[in-house]
Amino acid sequence: MNYAKSDFNYLLPEHLIAQKPLADRVASRLLCMSKSTGVITDQNFVDFVDLLNENDLLILNDTKVIPARLFGKKQTGGKVELLIERVIDAEYAVAHIRASKSPKANSLIMLDNGFVCEVIGRDYDLFKLRFKGPQSVLEILEQVGHIPLPPYITRADDADDFTRYQTVFAKQPGAVAAPTAGLHFDQATINKIAQKGVSKAFVTLHVGSGTFQPVRVDDLSEHIMHKEFYAVTQSTVDAIQRAKAKGGRVIAIGTTAVRALESASRSGQLEAGLGDTDLFITPGYRFKTVDAMLTNFHLPESTLLMLISAFSKYEHVMQAYQHAIKQQYRFFSYGDAMFLFD
Repeated sequence: MNYAKSDFNYLLPEHLIAQKPLADRVASRLLCMSKSTGVITDQNFVDFVDLLNENDLLILNDTKVIPARLFGKKQTGGKVELLIERVIDAEYAVAHIRASKSPKANSLIMLDNGFVCEVIGRDYDLFKLRFKGPQSVLEILEQVGHIPLPPYITRADDADDFTRYQTVFAKQPGAVAAPTAGLHFDQATINKIAQKGVSKAFVTLHVGSGTFQPVRVDDLSEHIMHKEFYAVTQSTVDAIQRAKAKGGRVIAIGTTAVRALESASRSGQLEAGLGDTDLFITPGYRFKTVDAMLTNFHLPESTLLMLISAFSKYEHVMQAYQHAIKQQYRFFSYGDAMFLFD
């Protein structure tokens, strides 16, 4: 069956969009669903450890969210909001810019603390920026940047978001959105998982703001997927091979871990590598590496909802979402989790 964008629509009551994280990372609910049968059970995230088997392998995305939102003024005095999409190097970045009038090439934007960036040029929706001064782009963001909360969180970021919109295992700076399935883990849970004989390995996928961009065409074959940087190391490849040899499952923590692993499996087998991926997974895709997945609940008509509908059966996923709505699960980045497995 060929699916259209409209097939992935659903109506979500606004009050189910989580605006803040729960006080305790592991306090979320967990909807568990069999990929093949669609059987659903309602559990809690603290039960996740009990659902793992001794030889399983968790794949975690160790990307770190950078404070990518900046506020400034043009030389004319007009207000500007910048959302860094990608840091290119110590001096250059590309960004989305929101202003009453788009800034022109060679114009300057004045930021807090006296920092200045220059607009070098434009490529479709993105502007190339050069940050002036002795400090690197990342150092400037650490001083004056704001946590780039998703557009469906309607409040301003606060001090709690600097830690809570970040996984406890974040290591590699570069994401402008969190790998949200990983937000449910605290260090105590990670320790319990290790004590059970379950291993873990890491991939990196720097989540871009494109993850929130709507699919604008109803024919999915015409959708142009945004690119994100990913890296899969040889040690992770080796860990996956060991787990599969022992009969363990490769459990991806989040759709970003799925995309990293499946991007590294495009040749037909998993290979270490890094680069940009524009892999767009829709129903009909044959997964090569991932056996089970922990994920949050995703936006209607989003590429992420399409991905999990490819991982399980489309009908099962859409029924699970209706169940989650009826049972008042919390949705999106700070919301509850879903475990897809067999």
